[in-house]
Amino acid sequence: MVASPHDLPPLFSLGRVVATPGALKALKDTGIDGKALLGRHQRGDYGDLSEHDRLANADAMKDGGRILSAYSLPNGVRIWIITEAAGDDGKRACTTFLMPDDY
Repeated sequence: MVASPHDLPPLFSLGRVVATPGALKALKDTGIDGKALLGRHQRGDYGDLSEHDRLANADAMKDGGRILSAYSLPNGVRIWIITEAAGDDGKRACTTFLMPDDY
């Protein structure tokens, strides 16, 4: 039996989770549960990324760099989730839901 992605352990800590007003509105407008997207992000399902960004995430898992996910919502709007780079203590302080225009 193959494990569901929901059964996989988290790959990294999220730190404090925050969202921009635009991202909150996009989630509300589409009825998408932000916790479900966070789970995907934290378990390595980074959504609609280029190969370059996927490789950057793989490197970030090794060196503590920034981790990016991009998801297309049902209405065609894209939302990003970014977990900041690890600090000197090796912990990630913050994960942010945002719209690409917010970056």
